[in-house]
Amino acid sequence: MSSSRTTRRRALQTAVAAVAALPVSATVSAQPAEPLFAYIGTFSSPLKDVLPTQVDLPPGNGRGIHIFEVNRESGELSPRGTFDLGTSPSCLAVNEAGTRLYSANETDRVGDGAEKQGSISSFRINRSSGALEMLNTVPAGGAGPTYVSLHPNGKFLLVANYFGGSISVLSVLEDGSLGPMADFRQDDENVGPPRAEHAPPGSFAFSGHDRTHAHQIAASPDGRYVLHVDLGQDRIYVWEFNAETGRLKPAAQPWVTLPPGDGPRHFHFHPNGRWFYSIQEEGSTIVLFDYDTASGKLSKRQTVPSLPEGFAGSNFCSEILVSHDGRFVYGGNRLHDSIGIFAVADDGTLTQTGNEWTRGNYPRSFEFDPTGNFLYCLNQRADNVTLFRVDRNTGALNFTGHYTPVGNPSMILFLDTAAAARR
Repeated sequence: MSSSRTTRRRALQTAVAAVAALPVSATVSAQPAEPLFAYIGTFSSPLKDVLPTQVDLPPGNGRGIHIFEVNRESGELSPRGTFDLGTSPSCLAVNEAGTRLYSANETDRVGDGAEKQGSISSFRINRSSGALEMLNTVPAGGAGPTYVSLHPNGKFLLVANYFGGSISVLSVLEDGSLGPMADFRQDDENVGPPRAEHAPPGSFAFSGHDRTHAHQIAASPDGRYVLHVDLGQDRIYVWEFNAETGRLKPAAQPWVTLPPGDGPRHFHFHPNGRWFYSIQEEGSTIVLFDYDTASGKLSKRQTVPSLPEGFAGSNFCSEILVSHDGRFVYGGNRLHDSIGIFAVADDGTLTQTGNEWTRGNYPRSFEFDPTGNFLYCLNQRADNVTLFRVDRNTGALNFTGHYTPVGNPSMILFLDTAAAARR
């Protein structure tokens, strides 16, 4: 062996040995210096000094929007303060640049107005501290706004008003504050029956068929269409979306129906943009649809229970998520207090592979961290957030033992300031 090759090898060995001798903190794989923040929306009705209201049971124990810094290695949450709101900011959305945050304030009043409707707030984000500064608050168009999402072009905020049974499109102004309402739609007819066709034996899960209840609204991945679910009507609506004006137009197939009383609550697109999964609150099912990207048409192909085989009694489904790599689907079960785990086959169909206890009561929602390695479950009635490590090979959820106390948590979203800075 030549002396030059020997010298290079010895130099490499020396460098490796030197690194191994460093303190652990110095040998950790390079992590972004910029913080990773988590924002948790809550039910916060006890803040009567801000705005007296009650929108959900039990009465809200949260302080508004809770802010945390996330340990990228362990996933643990460290509190960094709250933005106190007595309006139950139960759903949050953040813009792509990571500079603005929006909250759906799930109330049925704005100020002292007689008209029953909730409100939507916009905030400026301090990317160093995670702190929020309110920009403005505008009417939601209907009572109890329960869901907000941004259109991919960032110019419009989509709102589902649960108690109002309506949807709204709000303009986003240049500074990120909210402007005029671009569109509003409401349908008070065609309410389904109180008993779900696919409910488990002995179920009394009759939650949402007293009237229309819009529960989620979001754009298709390409932004051409907007879809929303109405739990009370057992329908999923599809709208053509005008990206310039924010106006909605019924698609060629304006809606699809779910079995009577099953109550579609939330949906999630597969990363391929062609498979669409819907979870039914009262039917305790997950339905796979094929999605036509050209027309927005949904075609139902498979229905599976969200619960383990043999379950009997009442259950209310909540959240549904597809893993970042598209290999697994997760469905939330309230009262059973579990997350169903489903493997995704090559054709998009689902097979249940597990069902993990959430370590809390009434899991309203859950979300992955930006890496997809951790899943955070928000146990609404247990007043905590539980942390699971995700087995990326099997989809299994392994409880880390970490609990974060938060009063009546509703949803969590993440802001990776390192990723946002690169955009």
